[in-house]
Parts: sequence; structure tokens; C-alpha cells
Amino acid sequence: MNITNYMKAGYPAIVLNTKEPYRAINSIKAEGWDTFTWDCLQGITEPKTSKQIEDIIDPLGALNWLKSKSDSILIMQNFHHFLGSVEIIQAIQNNIHIYKSQGSCLILAGPLFIIPQEIEKYFTLLDFPLPSTKALTLIMQELGDAVDIEINPEAVESAKGLTEFEAETAFALSLVETKSFDPDIITEQKKMMIRRSGLMEFFPPVPMDQVGGLEPFKEYLSNRIQAFEPGNEHLPKPKALLLVGVPGTGKSLSCKAAASILHWPLIRLDISALKGSLVGESELKMRQATATIDGFGKAVLWLDEIDKSFSGVKSSGGTDSGTTAGMFGHFLNWLQETTSPILVMATANDVSSLPSEFLRAGRFDSMFFVDTPTEAERKEIISIMNARYNSSIPMEKADKFVGWTGAELEQLAKDSLFDGFENAMKNIIPLSRTMKEDIDSLRDWSKTRARRANAHEKNETVRRVRRIS
Repeated sequence: MNITNYMKAGYPAIVLNTKEPYRAINSIKAEGWDTFTWDCLQGITEPKTSKQIEDIIDPLGALNWLKSKSDSILIMQNFHHFLGSVEIIQAIQNNIHIYKSQGSCLILAGPLFIIPQEIEKYFTLLDFPLPSTKALTLIMQELGDAVDIEINPEAVESAKGLTEFEAETAFALSLVETKSFDPDIITEQKKMMIRRSGLMEFFPPVPMDQVGGLEPFKEYLSNRIQAFEPGNEHLPKPKALLLVGVPGTGKSLSCKAAASILHWPLIRLDISALKGSLVGESELKMRQATATIDGFGKAVLWLDEIDKSFSGVKSSGGTDSGTTAGMFGHFLNWLQETTSPILVMATANDVSSLPSEFLRAGRFDSMFFVDTPTEAERKEIISIMNARYNSSIPMEKADKFVGWTGAELEQLAKDSLFDGFENAMKNIIPLSRTMKEDIDSLRDWSKTRARRANAHEKNETVRRVRRIS
């Protein structure tokens, strides 16, 4: 990683975002500058030889040591653990102009962390890239040559997003278990990235045949899967879809089914859960989450009820010091700029609470309105529920459930096992009756702003909610 231009420009402080400090340190180049490293056990060392230069294990002493050097770089590991000290903050404030005047630079190498507000303006953030395809191939080649196993380009692709250490151990595990480089084993190891982050969780995909109706949506998605297939790099890949509609109509289920169509892992990101109590913590967690997703690659990212997560953006400055707005801004920027093979699937119930910039043209490849199911769709849902719960909802009663959602039909199937069909049906009041005004307003909004996810009702031009007789 060549930082010569930053040094020539007089940058006195850099944060190097990396999960591989040793690889990062060994790769840093700056022609004409001496490079040193520091950690709290070895003191100041020369990175190429690991020879100790100064026995200074005190972080404050290391900061003061750098101000006595000119044209020098000091790379400090795990230093973010000391940034809570007022003495450390004061030392950086006192020394930063000395570093700059002497052509020296302080580099903090480590994962993303919060820089105290008092000194954050001095630091420039640089991202150290994860191993390239070429580097991963060389690692696999070296392991394969030792046991006479050929490399597998598909397994190399699966390893993208892993650190050098993680890739090597994943390749080795695959060799031990299968005597080959198995992409599935590599992907299972990659899932640990998500689990370790603690910011997201995996959900099992749902077969598409478990989603009743919504044929226009299924057709849309199926037609665009080819964009992710080898040889179709010229086709534009969909980045994000938004499903808006009546609660309980299968929006979340459709997100789970999208993962099964693509044969990709399904990752759920709960944006509300990322919010922390410390200043800058929420924005940091959002950056960590998107960086982890980028590293993972080839996944469906499920954002459920996003209207609740971002509903306070407009008033964020007055209610949470801009935290929600900051998270929202980073998310939108990431959604726009990411080149990773990720399909974002977002759902919302109350579209009116979403910020206008979230809904502008081009933000999502398409927005779908999911309405209550048509009669044909209700029959399909009843068939699925009868098979799932071993219930016996009569198919000929489908016309009695106008305005019922899939979730309500599922509840009917479950309740009927205990209360009988007739009693269970009488005890369920559909949302289309209790929230009629809200649903009608949402339907009016969708007429000119979203695609229909449902097929049109056969021989029906106006859909009305009838009482159950």
C-alpha cells in the first residue's frame, strides 16, 4: 500500500482500517520515509527485521518519541484501546503540528473504531483492501501444490472477503474434509464473519413454492437472476427491491424466497438494533455492517420494516443529535456505490414515513405494492397452509376471505385445529376491515408509484371487502 503521496502532502495522522494489521504493516510503502511500528508489548520496532528500536511500551511515550523524529512513520497497533485517556488525546493535540512540520505521520492500524471528537479532524481514514483474487489464488496454489490438488476458481471466488489468515485456514479445512477446494465449505467459513460481527444474523431461505400468489413479482425476480450468472456480466444487476404493502401479505416471506431462487445466503440486518448510546457508535456500527456485507458478497440482505428504522430521519437533528440521519446517509451512499454482488430486499408497511430521498427514482430497481391476495392467490395460500398444518380449510370457501391476508389465513389454519373451522373463522377480524382507511390510502399511493406484486383479480375491476357470512 503506497502512501507516498499522503506523506508528500504532509498528512500527520491516518487511521488505517484493517482486520489484518501485520499484512497491512508489511505492505505500507513510503519512498523517502523511515517506517516504525509500536505495540504495548514490544515497544518500537523496525517492521522488516522485527528488531526493537526503543523499549517504549507506554503509549504516551511512543507519541512523544515520534515528535523527536523527522520524515518518519509510526504505525501503532491496538492503539484505539488507549484513546479514552485524556492524556493521550492531549498528547495528540499537542504533537500533531510537530509531526506535520517534521514530515512525520502517526498511523493507527486496526478495525473501525470511534475517534474522540477532540482529535478526529486530524485523522484521514484509509481502507486497507482484503486479499485480491490473485492473492487468494496464490494461497490456494501453495496449499494445493503441497498435496497435489488442483486449484478451484469457484472456491477462490467464494473466499473473497476473507482475510489472508481466514482464507488459508478455510482452504486447509476444505482439503482435510473433502480432499478438494470445496466452495460450500469456504462459504460456511465466511458465514462466521457475520456471526462474529454480532450486527446481523442468518435466516434460512424459504422455497418459492411456499409463497402463495405474487406471480408478477416472482416473474420479475426470475427474469433478472440471469444477470448474476457467469457469462452475463454485460447485464445490469439489480441492487435493491422495495416491497410495500398491507401487513401480513407475504413481503418478508418473499425476501426469504428470493434467497432460495438465487441460491444465496439470507442475511437480516436490523438497523434499529445498530443504534448505540455512545456518540458516533451507531454510525460506526452501520459502517461495520456494510463493510462486512461487502466482504461477504453474494447474499440477499433483508431489511424488514425499514419504515420503522428510518422514520425519524427528518427530526433526527432535534431528537437524537443526528444519529438516525447519519446512519441513513451512510446507508444510502453505500447502497448507491457498492459493487458487491448483493441484493437488498427491503419491506415497509407505512411508506408515508419514509424520507423522500429514499424513494427517489434509481434508489431501488423497483418498488412493488403487495395487496391482499386475489381469489386464485387465496386458494394457493389455503393449499399451502393445509399441507403445512394438516388443516382442512375448504377450498370452495376461498371467496369468503376477500380482504384476508396470507398471515390471517395461516392463523385460521392453526386455530381451526383447536376451535374448528367455523369458530376460528368468526374469531379473526381481518386488517382490511380494522385498518380500511390506511389500506385504501396505501392502495391509492401505489397506483402511480409502484408495480403490482399480485396478479389481477379475474373478472373483478373493483375489489371490495365483504363481510363474512
